[in-house]
Amino acid sequence: MSLENTKVLMLHGSSDLYGASKIFLLTASLLKKNGAAVVVVLSEDGPLASELRREGVRVVFVKLGIIRRKYFNARGLINRVKVLFAAYHRLAAMAEEMGVTHIYSNTAAVWVGAILARQKGYCHIWHLHEIIGRPGWFARLMGILVQRAADKVIVVSGAVKAHWEKYIATNKLHLVYNGIDYNPYLYPTTDLREQLAIPEEAYVIGMVGRVNSWKGQSYFLAISEELAKKFLNLHFVLVGDAFPGEEYLFEGLERKILEKEYRHRIHNLGFRRDISQALATMDIFILPSILPDPFPTVILEAMAAAKPVVATGHGGALEMIANGKTGFHIPWDDPVRAADTIEKLIENKNLIEKIGLNARKCVLENFSLPAYSKKIVEIFS
Repeated sequence: MSLENTKVLMLHGSSDLYGASKIFLLTASLLKKNGAAVVVVLSEDGPLASELRREGVRVVFVKLGIIRRKYFNARGLINRVKVLFAAYHRLAAMAEEMGVTHIYSNTAAVWVGAILARQKGYCHIWHLHEIIGRPGWFARLMGILVQRAADKVIVVSGAVKAHWEKYIATNKLHLVYNGIDYNPYLYPTTDLREQLAIPEEAYVIGMVGRVNSWKGQSYFLAISEELAKKFLNLHFVLVGDAFPGEEYLFEGLERKILEKEYRHRIHNLGFRRDISQALATMDIFILPSILPDPFPTVILEAMAAAKPVVATGHGGALEMIANGKTGFHIPWDDPVRAADTIEKLIENKNLIEKIGLNARKCVLENFSLPAYSKKIVEIFS
């Protein structure tokens, strides 16, 4: 199916390479490969912009007025209105010059595309990766905006769909599970054990995620503390940094690690591009989110790497992991019970291998890149 007459202005609020950004990169690339003319607008330069340019995608930088919780105050709202106003006029000129047919907004944090599409009559596709529970007023406002300003709404999981269908007409909602290129995880070139001085006989338990208030780094440490009491051959790896301007969260995590008696067995790596190598280092992967994680791309990566995934039992993880077969669900508020589940894996190396291979088979069969590509192209057709 060709998209030769399709011209898309694609908007995203970050230039990192975490889950939503990886899906944005994939989407831009597949639209371009299917014949669409694509221009990407980001708020700043960064790893995502570099990868897009490598794919031959034109990238423009405009401050998009991204909506984040830190702006939920009088001064912050005034700031966002000013930035959104300036972004609107920049994008309106770009859209007219391109002769765009579609505007694609990635994540609920990107509002300017909705405003532009509604004012100018462009087809607007909004890709929602979020479950917004609090504050309730913002969730309702967001729902009203999406209902009025989006022609089609892509949701990344059944959990996300169930959340937003309270506000958005069902016929606008399109459930599309993420799919990625799994080859780097199927065939990693190396791991990080030697670099981190982790003994070959040690077990490695790890997590990957943006450092914020709900991704669960503190909960991961609480679980690790329970496990470290019983097993001296465990090492723990954390991958991920904080949003620009929130570096204090990463610094706070570092302080918590330094307080642990087993801190010499904790490796806090910050941001890494080589996620496939980080996952190859791990024996068990934990997703410790304390709020529902809509559809964590990193679970797909860990499953492809044949790692048993132990994830808190809410959000998209419930759709991705068959409890006891391809991974395990754990409570999000009880590190002792969570550690008990992980202990069963540590004590049974054969179970680690069996669950990991089941996970790989599941992800390749049910969350494939061709299936994702087909649905995305159909939505833009």
